[in-house]
Amino acid sequence: MQKPIRFLAPILLMCVALSQCNVPSEENQSATKENSQQPSESISFDEYTYSNPAEAVIRHLALDVEVNFSSRIISGIASYEIENKTGASSIILDSKGLEIQKVTLGDGESTEFALVGYNQYMGRKLEITISESTTRINIYYSTRPEAIALQWLNPQQTEEKKNPYLFTQSEPCLARTWIPTQDSPGIRFTYSAKVQVPVGLMAVMSASNPQEKSADGIYNFEMKQPIPAYLMALAVGDFVFKSIGPRTGVYGESSVIDQAAHEFGELEEMLTAVEKLYGAYRWDRYDLIVLPPSFPFGGMENPRITFATPTIIAGDRSLVSVVAHELSHSWSGNLVTSATWNDFWINEGFTVYLERRIMEELYGKSYTEMLIVLGYQDLQSTIEYMGQDNEDTHLKLNLAGRDPDEALTDIAYEKGALFLQTIEEAVGREKWDEFLKGYFDRFAFQSMTSDRFVEYLNKELIGDDEELAARISVNEWVYGPGIPETQTNNVSERLMIVDKAVANWESGTSPSDLGTGEWTTHEWLHFLRHLSSPLSEDKLSSLDKEFGFTNSKNAEIVAAWFIHVISNNYRKSYGKLEEFLVRVGRRKFLSPLYKELAKTEENKKVAIEIYKKARKNYHAISYGTVDGILGWEQSRYLGID
Repeated sequence: MQKPIRFLAPILLMCVALSQCNVPSEENQSATKENSQQPSESISFDEYTYSNPAEAVIRHLALDVEVNFSSRIISGIASYEIENKTGASSIILDSKGLEIQKVTLGDGESTEFALVGYNQYMGRKLEITISESTTRINIYYSTRPEAIALQWLNPQQTEEKKNPYLFTQSEPCLARTWIPTQDSPGIRFTYSAKVQVPVGLMAVMSASNPQEKSADGIYNFEMKQPIPAYLMALAVGDFVFKSIGPRTGVYGESSVIDQAAHEFGELEEMLTAVEKLYGAYRWDRYDLIVLPPSFPFGGMENPRITFATPTIIAGDRSLVSVVAHELSHSWSGNLVTSATWNDFWINEGFTVYLERRIMEELYGKSYTEMLIVLGYQDLQSTIEYMGQDNEDTHLKLNLAGRDPDEALTDIAYEKGALFLQTIEEAVGREKWDEFLKGYFDRFAFQSMTSDRFVEYLNKELIGDDEELAARISVNEWVYGPGIPETQTNNVSERLMIVDKAVANWESGTSPSDLGTGEWTTHEWLHFLRHLSSPLSEDKLSSLDKEFGFTNSKNAEIVAAWFIHVISNNYRKSYGKLEEFLVRVGRRKFLSPLYKELAKTEENKKVAIEIYKKARKNYHAISYGTVDGILGWEQSRYLGID
């Protein structure tokens, strides 16, 4: 997944909408007892799953479902091949808000099941009676319209505005809201699927995918490589496919497909660049689908097909680092996966590091230096907000009793990447690349804990070299707060030039004389981040007139500009601000803009009026965050009794 919201407090990162799925009618399903997960010592304990993988574990899913847009329900059968390791009398799966009609065994005989207890982050335990010889279970089920992993869009919420659209978002532990499963990053399974959708629409999954629409609306999928449940993905809509290279292509609505194919035209080169560094791509194809604007993230690394926001289409390929990030997950995250959400940096820290290696390969070192410096600024701001000694600034987290979405901060992404960069500079790039390639080979299709990585790093790279160990200080990075003193020092000459331009402008230099002609998105972001505040209307107007920030098609730039628009009450741009907030559902942009609006009573009223129009367009993950920022109570703001 692409980087999280900048400056967002952990409490606002909580997926508030998770708690909204506590639907009373679920309590009526058969359930009487509670049992806690008791994995063996060889299994990484994951507190966010009820499952018992040390006793009985899923190995393959055969999914047969129908997508009904009228009822906003997915229904069908989830059939699992299972391994009963210990002769257990039950297998336990995770379920949240699902209607379970019945469960049968491989021979078609019905078996007892119970939905037990309730936890706002975990849902309910699905306990299924099996015997020592059971190898298959068949779960007949349906989702509910409010399932948080599913976003159902009406035609007006798409680009074409002709047909409805559906997409899923299963990370961190939301797969259980649309498929009964063992929903833990440490449990892998292969799958096949048959999906029935309305004729005229296409379906894609994190699996082998069609490139043309089916005449009867039936699509068949296969994922031969084992994946954890959070990488289960489905999108259904009126979209088409366009090839980019032998192993790459893009899906999108007809009105955006050509633009998207051009924007992501370097997919094949990116793929080759990572393979050259860290070994063969093991997922057959790498495609990308551009989703409608309500998608809450920059990208989601679903195997074989990245789900991406249209906000990364800038027209000049200046935001393709998002794609490089999601592609990198094919090695770090999808291939070697964090065993629990406490180890989330194992996914994201490695991926940010790999992303920047791709960008350096394609665009040169000076380009990557800008990405690193901007990322470091984000990290510093996050640590300043959270507190230098806050345990949530450790790489290895302790999320006990909290929303696993709280792992999504710049700590996992930027501190993790800075740690790996520090190791690279300590041992040399050649030796570090050799280590990483061996790491991905050694642990391919396995899960990884922070402790296990530290052990492997010490054994295979640091060894008995006490001087090297001191230069890296592994334990300080992984188990300690803040940024250790052993960090690498990063500078960017290109951003230093931007700093001079900021100083010159604030000293009275005309915007037209700042020498911005060759600037990329990253230089503009640095410029906007470092403008002094407050700014007069004349100052803002002169910048806007020269550079066209308010009408920029680059979402990163316009969002950064709108922070100044709000903080300085530059009313001339409020109309475009409203258009942006109504159209775009990416949480990275929504959170800081609504937070800025909420700082004053006058602007908070503006925010509420905008949100009344926009909320219906947002994914539950996004509106859960904005609800918290604005103190949103629907009855209060919409006059509902």
